[in-house]
Amino acid sequence: MITRVANEPEDDEIVIEDLSQYNNFQNDVRENLLNANDNNAYWLFTRQNPTTPQIIVSGDAISLWTSNYDSNKPLKVIAHGWGRDGTSPVNTMITSAFLDVSDVNVIVVDWSDSASGNYVSASVRVPAVGRFLGIFLQWLIRTGGGNWDNVHLIGYSLGAHLVGNAGREVGGQPIRVTGLDPAGPFWSNPFALNKNSGRYVEAIHTNILSRGITEPIAHVDFYPNGGQMQPGCDTNQCSHSRSYQLFASSIRTNHFIGRECANLWQAIINQCNGRTFNMGNGILSKKGNGIYAVNTSSSWPF
Repeated sequence: MITRVANEPEDDEIVIEDLSQYNNFQNDVRENLLNANDNNAYWLFTRQNPTTPQIIVSGDAISLWTSNYDSNKPLKVIAHGWGRDGTSPVNTMITSAFLDVSDVNVIVVDWSDSASGNYVSASVRVPAVGRFLGIFLQWLIRTGGGNWDNVHLIGYSLGAHLVGNAGREVGGQPIRVTGLDPAGPFWSNPFALNKNSGRYVEAIHTNILSRGITEPIAHVDFYPNGGQMQPGCDTNQCSHSRSYQLFASSIRTNHFIGRECANLWQAIINQCNGRTFNMGNGILSKKGNGIYAVNTSSSWPF
């Protein structure tokens, strides 16, 4: 038995190994947690340097103190997915959206060393990468100042589970965590993004039953257009990527209005008429619960 997945690379169909590997997945994760090295790179963007990153080295106070990091401003942390790096479109699109509308610190997590290779090996490394991110954030706030009330973690695909692990590493202190179509294959396990990752955890599902996880995993789970093939898309990769495009648009306009659903099936068939709640945006004080359906259009700003 095989499954097909393309969470980040351009190829629309990538075959990964037999699903029987899942029997060893959690053991492999635990072994990797014991033996992994921190290969993450942390790229800081601010309004003073919106396109050229300053590299902050975990444990190197000078690299932090000589940067444009401002502890009085909110901190947005973005993690890409499988097979990508700090220049991935998810990073550039969301970074520019945040900096265009608000004066914040943005840290892009380049975990390309661990994200390389096949999907299974990258997945196994995710919890350790997330733990290292959590350790970095604790050091950052301790050394450079800041407040967990101002910390918003955002991750796409495998990056969603990465920031989920980071949030749990620091005891669920981040005020907000956003998962953008969290990766599906192999991720019905304790290492996935969940409600314990932050004080408010939100997931935007745009490619369920394929690259993205299907079941609700957060305080609030949004299923745009039924969470499956998105308007204007004819491939799963397009629909998977739509999650970060919708989120970037929501930062700028906050116009996606969800309607609460009684259950997941209602969301999938897009027949929900409950209370309203906006999808996405960058509001740190956002709170909510439930499953929501959202209708979007086929082109920017959707």
